[in-house]
Order: sequence, then structure tokens, then C-alpha cells
Amino acid sequence: MGKYFGTDGFRGEANRELTVEHAFKVGRFLGWYYGQEHRCKVIIGKDTRRSSYMFEYALVAGLTASGADAYLLHVTTTPGVSYVVRTEDFDCGIMISASHNVFYDNGIKVINGQGEKLTDDVIEKIEAYLDGEMGEIPLATKENIGCASDYSMGRNRYIGYLISLATRSFKNMRVGLDCANGSAFAIAKNVFDALGAKTYVINHSPDGTNINRNAGSTHIEVLQQFVRDNNLDVGFAYDGDADRCIAVDENGDVVDGDKILYICGRYMNETGMLDTNTVVTTIMSNMGLYKAFDKLGIQYVKTAVGDKYVYENMSENGHRLGGEQSGHIIFSKYASTGDGILTSLKLMEVMLERKANLSSLTRELRIYPQLLKNVRVESKPAALNDPDVQAAVKAAEEGLGDEGRILVRQSGTEPVLRVMVEAATDELCAQYVNQVISVLTRKGHVIL
Repeated sequence: MGKYFGTDGFRGEANRELTVEHAFKVGRFLGWYYGQEHRCKVIIGKDTRRSSYMFEYALVAGLTASGADAYLLHVTTTPGVSYVVRTEDFDCGIMISASHNVFYDNGIKVINGQGEKLTDDVIEKIEAYLDGEMGEIPLATKENIGCASDYSMGRNRYIGYLISLATRSFKNMRVGLDCANGSAFAIAKNVFDALGAKTYVINHSPDGTNINRNAGSTHIEVLQQFVRDNNLDVGFAYDGDADRCIAVDENGDVVDGDKILYICGRYMNETGMLDTNTVVTTIMSNMGLYKAFDKLGIQYVKTAVGDKYVYENMSENGHRLGGEQSGHIIFSKYASTGDGILTSLKLMEVMLERKANLSSLTRELRIYPQLLKNVRVESKPAALNDPDVQAAVKAAEEGLGDEGRILVRQSGTEPVLRVMVEAATDELCAQYVNQVISVLTRKGHVIL
């Protein structure tokens, strides 16, 4: 991770950690970097946060000042930006979003011409420019100054693409959608309605400050209750920029990313679509998923946390399915990043082709109890390298043995350590998580 860019872009509180000056300079660099040999074209999308508009205009100013042309998708999803970049003639794409974070945070995600997240070498160059470590970039003049154009047609093409991927009509299916008051509000219902579903939507009235607030994939209990109350067949919850999907079955039970990987991995394996017979996961995936894959004869790979790393492994090795427990699921035949709406369409495909409800598709999967607590700390490196903290982690590892595991890692987007324990019982999970957090607190690392 760099100084500014984490695993999912440059993220922070708007006008504090992330300012319009930062956005302007990112635009200046990208317009120059991709436009050294031709006139650069950049597509920009944003989510529904109030600050997304000011960052959009700052990026446009930077890009056009460097001689690039900016094309505005307006409110759209991160995978929508990725789709437009990789299928049309754009040098790169920018998504303004802090994903599942609170409304006053925001972020700048940069996507290369192949629809993939930027490589580390380009990120290092952007950060060097932000810190004044490289020479000044020339300003465009006269007819070389760039311009900005509306490009909402790109969003419509993305909607059409999603619709085209469905293998069956959704007629008579009662589907609930939680759009998190974010990017999905302008897209998801249109897709499901076009495919014939009877669509019930919640949290689809963004006001600039309610994105992710008691809504979406990080507050799945809202959709759970909605599915039960309305006797729906299935529900899908997205995050702020709709690159995640968490599902809810007909009983109101959660189907998270691991369960989605199991359902889709098994189906793709049975239908000959799982090239390489391998599913790419992260180190956060549940032991139960691996035991289930072992039983099915499906191989798996574990990467660092972040759909960026999942996709890199998939791309390098030709794997077709990968993702995270949090709901970032990648189907590499159709997309180069996590896509929440696409994920919900693929789950619908399995349900319809197998003539099965969602609960029955996970019946043979045993998920081990898992507890994850986020701890805000003064310094992530200092906390991780503290000998007493390391000793507490080692003691937990020894106590869990082969019937569990502990994982302590730093967030790529927040000043947070994530302490996760997987064990045979909820009580054991809580015991070992709390032991580590108590040491972090006693040593003064925790922000109270």
C-alpha cells in the first residue's frame, strides 16, 4: 500500500484526508501520463455522496488542464466504469466512491484501459507527483486544452450488457433489492424489471448523506427483515458503489461471499464452466468453504485481502471465479472487477437452472463460527509489531490448534486493525478475539 492509495484507491474523509487539491492533481497527472503520445480520453463515474460532485469537478479541471478530454457517466457503479473503459476507446477510468464507508468519506479509484485497477508502479508515480517529487507537469494551452462531455449513454450500455447475460426470464420471481442509497439505485431495478422479475426495492432514495446508512451489504439485517416481511424468493444487497453483493435466501438467512463462491463454484464445475477447476479466495474465507471444495474436488487459491489481488491471480492463471467473503465476486469471463449486480444475476441463473431456492443450494456447506472486530488504532505498523500483541496472537494460535485460526491484519482503507478468529464455537471466537484486543488496549494502541 502507498502513502495515499490503499487496496481500493485513495480514500479518506472529504476535505480532510482527501481534498479537492488532491483530486485536481490526480487529474493533472492522469491527463498528462496517458496523453503523452495522443489526446487522452478519461471516463468518470461517481456514487451518491454529497462530496462526489466537488471531486468530479476537480478531477475534470485537472484532466482538461493537462489536455485530456473527460467523459461523465454521472452516478454509476464501479463495475460500470470498468465495463465502459474496457469495451470502449478510453485510456483510463475514474470512480469517485468510498464504497461501503460512511457518507463523509470519499475516494478516487483509478482503472486502467483494460478495466483493471492500477498497477503499483503507476500508483507510485501518482504519489510522487502528489508529494512534489517529480517535475511540474506542463499545462495545455490554446486548442490543446481538454473538454468535458456528458456520457450517460455509457451507463445505458452497461445496463444493456447486464441484461444480455441472463440465461432465463425472471418472470414470477419475487426479488428484493437493497441499493444502499448508492450507485445501484439508478441501475439494479431497471435490470431486474427488464428481465421480468417482480422487483421490490429499498434504500433507493439517495440524498447525499444517507449512502450506506443502515442500508446495503454492511447492514444486511435490513434486507433480511424485508425479505421475511414480504415473503420474497430472494434478496440482494449492494454497497455504495455496487461492486459487492450479499444475498438473502427465502428464509431471510444471509448468503455471504463465501456461500456465493460455493454455489457458483459448484455450478460452474458441474457445467464445465470452471476453467482450471480453481476458485480464487482470500485469506479471510471460511474453513468450511475449503472443506466443501475438497469434498467436491475443486481446487482453491488464497490471496491477500482485496479484490485487486484476487483478480490479479485470476488474470495471471486463467481462473474464472474468485472473490471475497465481503461480497466482492469476480466472474472473469464477464468482468475485470467485483460486480454486485452481475453477481446477483449469476445467482439467479443457478437458482433457475437448478430449479432450486437459495437455501437448498447451501445445505451441504458447513460454515464455521467466525468473529471479526475492527479496532481503530493510532498506528497500524506499531500495533502489529508490538511484541506483546504478537505473543497474544501466538497464544491464540496455539490454543486453537487445527480446529480454528486467528488472523490480525491492517485495513487497506482505514486506520483499523481487523482481528478475526474462526473456531468450533462462538464462545471460543469471542474469547480469543477479546484477548488480543485487550492487549492492544492495555498497550495504548487503541483509539478510545
